[in-house]
Amino acid sequence: MLDSGRSALASYGIADELGFEVGLSCGGRIEVLIERFRADDAWRGLCTALEKRRPAAVCVCLAPEALQARRLVVLDGDAIGSIDAALDAAVVATAGELSGEDGARVIEVPGRDGPASVFLQAFAPAPRLFIVGATHAAVPLCRMANELGFWVAVIDPRGAFVRPERFPEADQVVPAWPGPALDEVDLDAGSFVVTLTHDPKVDVPALAQALASPAGYIGALGSRRTHRERVARLREQGFADEALARIRGPVGLDLGSRSPEETALAILAEMVAVRNRRDAKPLFEGRGRIHAG
Repeated sequence: MLDSGRSALASYGIADELGFEVGLSCGGRIEVLIERFRADDAWRGLCTALEKRRPAAVCVCLAPEALQARRLVVLDGDAIGSIDAALDAAVVATAGELSGEDGARVIEVPGRDGPASVFLQAFAPAPRLFIVGATHAAVPLCRMANELGFWVAVIDPRGAFVRPERFPEADQVVPAWPGPALDEVDLDAGSFVVTLTHDPKVDVPALAQALASPAGYIGALGSRRTHRERVARLREQGFADEALARIRGPVGLDLGSRSPEETALAILAEMVAVRNRRDAKPLFEGRGRIHAG
């Protein structure tokens, strides 16, 4: 390929010597498209979409050989680049079905000279976690969330606690009051907000900003008594019970957490369940959960 510039679709299985070297020790086969990298319009469009946190999908033709390695990127329903004029519309429609989700598949698209095989990779924006309160539990929560693919910001008005060296895995460390800080970030359905301070002057403004947004997950650490006090303050600000029911308090799954690390694990486990649409627990009070602060 380096000599000719032509792409190649290589197949490897356990019976092949190289198949064992690439890790197929338990059977199966893989196909690998080998192509020369091209910084074309499709590639630049994909990079721009990821940088701006917009969902996108890249579609690469595998077969027939005449169309192999041709690509297009789907962004906001529009195609950048082209595989073939007779195939592009069907590829874009299929990519639209995966909009906003991570995932990969090979699809068969009918064409003028028979079906074409197209590899489709969808990219969803990384979920954003805003940790309010640079507490002991915030340190492992930031680290573990980063390892699971979350973009993480730690917000705390106390500069002595919210230091970059305490949170080396954080994408952003914000030494500011959470109300104004969250007001500037455009919270969306892919945003997770967790308050950890137990301090109403820090937690309540953060929760108010989260409730006024479409944030997909809102959690608050603390006892039931602390949570009732927070809810009462938010109700005084005009939030109805339906809105207040979005707050997960006490936050996290009931793991009997005692240490900061276990508390972080309980919170992150619930966040992952919500992200993967596997959380069916009722919100608000009566969930029978409490965690160490």
